[in-house]
Amino acid sequence: MSRTPEDILDELLVLQSQEGDGEALKSLITRWQPRLGRLAWRLTADREAARDIVQEVWLSIVRGLNRLEDPARFRSWAYSILTNKCTDWTRRRIVQRKAAESLKNSVSSVSSELSNGACTGDATARLRQAMKQLPAEQKAILSLHYLDGMAVTEIARVLMVPIGTVKSRLYHARNRLRQTLERTIS
Repeated sequence: MSRTPEDILDELLVLQSQEGDGEALKSLITRWQPRLGRLAWRLTADREAARDIVQEVWLSIVRGLNRLEDPARFRSWAYSILTNKCTDWTRRRIVQRKAAESLKNSVSSVSSELSNGACTGDATARLRQAMKQLPAEQKAILSLHYLDGMAVTEIARVLMVPIGTVKSRLYHARNRLRQTLERTIS
């Protein structure tokens, strides 16, 4: 993987931040806040939750920055923290939803509402709706690969799984997305 000037700047900012340079840390935050915010929003589909998660991510980054041995891995490390926090948020949401559904005893009506809402005329809207229906893990891997342009090896580092697992998850996520889109077209 070739390093870009952006990568080198990030490494420099990480090194300076590790040495206690507050301005370098501010610059790092300024550069990475929008990227982390976009990914958090894509994974949660909830702007408020995404903002909260990104704040938690920055707390973790600031606390752990001195333990980051290789500044070149900042991108993977930051995305890894973010995806883990989004996964935790999603799990909490699932538990909350299950509790609400059992109280209302309306699982079937909710699922029929979701399937009716998936039918949109615009291809982009259909794609967004289909992505929302994917499990968080599949949303994350598709977003990292296609929207953030990360290679399979980098995704493996972010998710802390073997490369073969990333390839398998991408394959299954693409298939699930295709099937979801086909259902909305029919």
